[in-house]
Amino acid sequence: MGSVSLKIGDGTARFKRATICSSALNILMLFSVVTTNLFALYAFTSSPKDGQIHSLIHNHKNISLISEHVSLILKEIDSSQKKLAKMEKELLGYQSIDLSRPNIASELKLFLQHHQLPLGKDSRTGITEMVASVGHSCEKSADLLTQYMTYKLSGPCPDDWSLAQKLILRGCEPLPRRRCFAKSLPKVGLQSFPVSLWKPVSDKTVTWSGLGCKNLNCLISKKLSRECVGCFNLDNPNENQRYIKARGKNDFLIDDVLALGSGGIRIGFDIGGGSGTFAARMAERNVTVITNTLNVDAPYGEFIAARGLFPLYLSLDHRFPFYDNVFDLVHASSGLDVGGQPEKLEFFMFDFDRILRAGGLFWLDNFYCANDEKKSALTRLIERFGYKKLKWVVGEKGETGKSEVYLSAVLQKPVRVS
Repeated sequence: MGSVSLKIGDGTARFKRATICSSALNILMLFSVVTTNLFALYAFTSSPKDGQIHSLIHNHKNISLISEHVSLILKEIDSSQKKLAKMEKELLGYQSIDLSRPNIASELKLFLQHHQLPLGKDSRTGITEMVASVGHSCEKSADLLTQYMTYKLSGPCPDDWSLAQKLILRGCEPLPRRRCFAKSLPKVGLQSFPVSLWKPVSDKTVTWSGLGCKNLNCLISKKLSRECVGCFNLDNPNENQRYIKARGKNDFLIDDVLALGSGGIRIGFDIGGGSGTFAARMAERNVTVITNTLNVDAPYGEFIAARGLFPLYLSLDHRFPFYDNVFDLVHASSGLDVGGQPEKLEFFMFDFDRILRAGGLFWLDNFYCANDEKKSALTRLIERFGYKKLKWVVGEKGETGKSEVYLSAVLQKPVRVS
């Protein structure tokens, strides 16, 4: 069977800087154009001396030689372009999975096949076939992907969520669908809403396979991230008083921020929202918030769902699966710093700007600035979007024994008509 090309389902390509090969090709093409023009100028401006026949023949040979050179140059340019395209595919991952290679799972082969529409071209969408949507970087993790797609058809799925998350973190997102039944365990101890928002979650409501901790007491004693220090302990005042009681000048109160919303705040998106406390506070105020999360070292998704909230299992490298201009509020903290790469941060900010409506609020909550350079770079990037600064506070914290700089801000998206 031949190879089937991977399609980029949602535009989440990881772009890199222009390669040296691109620059070299541009120089080669420029040199070729200049050389060709010089040859042509020489050929058509030279005239026969003393009207001798042999000079005309000599010039004719020159023109033929020039034509051959031009033809060779064009072939070299075409060859260089093809080589460059191939190199860029290898660097960026735009390659096809060779389904003829050994040990490729049969389910993966079937999922990636193109399926022709039974009635031909669809008049509304213009498509003629259904193509599987799979992350383009899956090619780089073909062995893990094959392992993920190896299972008993219509049987129980392997307990391999950690393998799936490893693929996602490597850029293999979205993952292919599978034809097996996910493990379905009883959720013991679930509370009704809104009691569920602050009632301690039972260990039996979450899955502990693939995690270092096997109960919530273990998680409570750990600092999982800057935003999650004891965040699974809902009895901890540091957690259950967040957003309603400030611990420093960088901490904005939730009611103060909501009062700044133009046209009201109804739906929001929380990026890297820990255990869901921000969404819980918003739910108390009749605001629906979707919390973006992955289960890195802890069962964030199941814990948030147990509180009666909406977790979105999605990496921050993925394009947000929402339509443009739909959210009234986007909330983010240090999770905004996606890998510390300025290019990734820029793509990321353009994407959340896309889903935030005009007049909507972007709440940057205690963003950790490792140095003045990072703070300045983020400030310059924010200013490019033309947001109105409703709140802007730079402060220091010394919780870890040394002073650290944090930035908190509430910004309002402007109207853009063109």
